[in-house]
Amino acid sequence: MCLRSIFQIASRRFRTTLVNPVMSSKPNVVFVLGGPGAGKGTQCERIVKDFGYIHLSAGELLRAERNKPNSEVGALIEKHITEGTIVPVKITCGLLAQAMVETMAVDANKNNFLVDGFPRNKDNLDGWNSEMGDKSNVRFVLFFDCDEQVCMNRCLARGQAGSGRSDDNVDSLKKRIQTYHDSTMPIIDYYNQQKLVRQINAGRPVDEVCLVLIIVLYTYYCHFTV
Repeated sequence: MCLRSIFQIASRRFRTTLVNPVMSSKPNVVFVLGGPGAGKGTQCERIVKDFGYIHLSAGELLRAERNKPNSEVGALIEKHITEGTIVPVKITCGLLAQAMVETMAVDANKNNFLVDGFPRNKDNLDGWNSEMGDKSNVRFVLFFDCDEQVCMNRCLARGQAGSGRSDDNVDSLKKRIQTYHDSTMPIIDYYNQQKLVRQINAGRPVDEVCLVLIIVLYTYYCHFTV
């Protein structure tokens, strides 16, 4: 049986398990973490397409805010993005919370969110717990584990293909990867101690990563819904 067929079967079975697994007035949140270029956005797109999650990328929300002509924090966001440092948590949390509220206001059943690229450091984590701790249900963390050189090669290729991202270059990438090791890995360790981390080998081809991801999520929700 080919990989695509296996993927389709797993996808259908998973969908029957994942239809509104937890109904709640609060957003159900899955944090998606990993180094730059680990494939978080690519795999989130597949989960959204097949399973109806809402994908919120902290980076995309920040870049969208930065590009607004009348944004009061656009210049500050651009400075942090270019330097490979982390935007103040109040800004990021505010954008994430606003996106969730607006989504659920349109359809209360759309309360399952993939939050991609957040929390990236302890300040992010503390800010989330303070601002959103009692307003959301953090279900688990998807950790996309990928070799550093593979991540860098992917980002550089993305930049050469015209991603439009000002940080898809060698200098910014080195800073982003160092920030990831120094600041984000401790957050993954924190959630791992709570047994909330689901680790994925993200260095594999896209379809293989997606299949493993489906199995990991299917196993989790089978346990979660018992």
